[in-house]
Amino acid sequence: MLLKDKVAFVTGAASGIGAAGAIAMAREGADVTLADINADAVQSVADRITADGGTAHAIPLDVGDDADLMAAIDTCAARHGRLDVLHSHPGLQIEGTLEQVTVDDMDASWRLNVRSHFVAAKAAMAYMKPARRGSIIITASGSGVQYDSEMIAYATTKHAAVAMARQIAKDFGKDNVRVNALCPGFIDTPFNQGFEIQMGGRDRLEAYIADEIPMGRFGTVAEMADAIVYLASDRSTFMTGHALVIDGGECL
Repeated sequence: MLLKDKVAFVTGAASGIGAAGAIAMAREGADVTLADINADAVQSVADRITADGGTAHAIPLDVGDDADLMAAIDTCAARHGRLDVLHSHPGLQIEGTLEQVTVDDMDASWRLNVRSHFVAAKAAMAYMKPARRGSIIITASGSGVQYDSEMIAYATTKHAAVAMARQIAKDFGKDNVRVNALCPGFIDTPFNQGFEIQMGGRDRLEAYIADEIPMGRFGTVAEMADAIVYLASDRSTFMTGHALVIDGGECL
């Protein structure tokens, strides 16, 4: 197993890519702590992992609360005496142009799409740097390497998430801690609601997928989970500061 005896902490783990990645890491042998503001849903994912023979712990967590987020990571590391993987995954998608997006909308986007990753990485680094090992995976987006019409809050904060991952990688590569940004394209989950609204409905989004993405389809959470396992595992030991774009060719 690629992650045997590794300890992983995942935020935004109740559904979609976060849940799929946590399940995949547990299947590969990791002991996974899953955190999400949706307590019932994240417990359901943990129960699924344990029913399949894996090891998982679910905790309700609002990643917008800095103290609670840092305490949750501290508790996970203290329980196991180590922390090998952080997948910081929460995000918010608000559609609109400069004229349409409010200051509060931008603040909310920054809080989840940038600040929560910063706080989580800061907490994890306190354990990874002394141990001289660790992989931090920050979920950005394909929107972090290109620009989308009428998505100012989302594109701005996702570019910032990529920049932050690269800066942390630059500063802590000497400590053997790897930091990479995961940049999904259109994965078929409810998270696409903002784009559906901006494009004028689900049918318009599906038409865009068919016409503008070279592979002509949505990606799947299973495909993203494979990438998460790769970034978490020793198969990517010389990879840091990278924006791993998985988008069916959309950014070409």
